[in-house]
Amino acid sequence: MSGNVDVKKYLAELIGTFVLVFMGCGSAVLANSLMGLRGIGLVGISFAFGLSVLAMAYAIGSISGCHINPAVSISMLAAGKMKAKDAVAYIIVQCVGATIGAAVLYMIALGNPNYSLAAYGLGQNGYDNASLGGFSLVSAFTAEVVLTFIFLLVIHGSTSEKAPKGFAGVAIGLSLVLIHLVGIPITGTSVNPARSLGPAIIVGGTALSQLWLFWLAPITGALLAAAVYRLLE
Repeated sequence: MSGNVDVKKYLAELIGTFVLVFMGCGSAVLANSLMGLRGIGLVGISFAFGLSVLAMAYAIGSISGCHINPAVSISMLAAGKMKAKDAVAYIIVQCVGATIGAAVLYMIALGNPNYSLAAYGLGQNGYDNASLGGFSLVSAFTAEVVLTFIFLLVIHGSTSEKAPKGFAGVAIGLSLVLIHLVGIPITGTSVNPARSLGPAIIVGGTALSQLWLFWLAPITGALLAAAVYRLLE
């Protein structure tokens, strides 16, 4: 019976991360870059990422907790809220789900004759010349640490036993909207290593060479959040 429960949790995490990458990065490519002046813009993309998490929180939250982010799983492990076995499995399936999400997005984008992977990408993250606002490596690293720290504080707080029940998904989803509003011009906003991995695998080049930052910085922010929240509890 336990094995069946584990499989369901892992499958839920794979699906949830797929949805986050497909819908979030899809909003940046299909509903913005390819649409020119008719695109949804930075605010629209921010809401697409936040609403994806909000929707998945209620869809799979009762099954897996809806981490859909290696930084979240690592922070939960550090806070003593998760077993190491589950954390490792979650991270693996999250990365698989993100990669499938990016692959499906790429397949759909290829159906538009104006689409070019080199020109439009897949909503990948980056710094220096790969940053929308031209922000440096130091700026990108600092932003990703701070934004992930804030995101994980919201997650730890809203899922606490002391928090009002039933509202965690709303708080987490809206906090991710807020984080994207600030972070998109800097790095495209990661705060999620799997979300960065999926597009980078397909885009390659600079996105892949810069991927290390979008693992190290979010994990650093997530660990800081776990430590700080344990002090605040």
